Amino acid sequence: MTSFPTARSTDALEQGTTLAPRFDANGLIAAVATHAETGEVLMLAWMNEEALNRTLSTGEAHYFSRSRNELWHKGATSGQVQVIDELRIDCDQDAVWLKVYPQGDGGACHTGARSCFYRVVEGGKLVKRP
Repeated sequence: MTSFPTARSTDALEQGTTLAPRFDANGLIAAVATHAETGEVLMLAWMNEEALNRTLSTGEAHYFSRSRNELWHKGATSGQVQVIDELRIDCDQDAVWLKVYPQGDGGACHTGARSCFYRVVEGGKLVKRP
């Protein structure tokens, strides 16, 4: 497994060509997945170094489950595999954006919804919306 380097400077981190993700104190980095064709936000999850490495090497999304404390290949049991179209990292390399093609039934949420963001806050209450 590849260990990621540390950026030599702020300029290298923000403008350089080396992938040098900055994992938090728990060894995690935020990962936002959007649909590659529609741009719809599908989910927010977390990656540790192993999840990011596996995502890069396989072309399919892998995450780290904080509740189960384990690596998770998205769709391994549900069929909702996320095939990576593009992976971007933010300016200070502490969050990633995955543009994905959802497989299976096209869903992303463990509740069965297409997106994990299926509720709108209205008047302090949650209302389901497609």
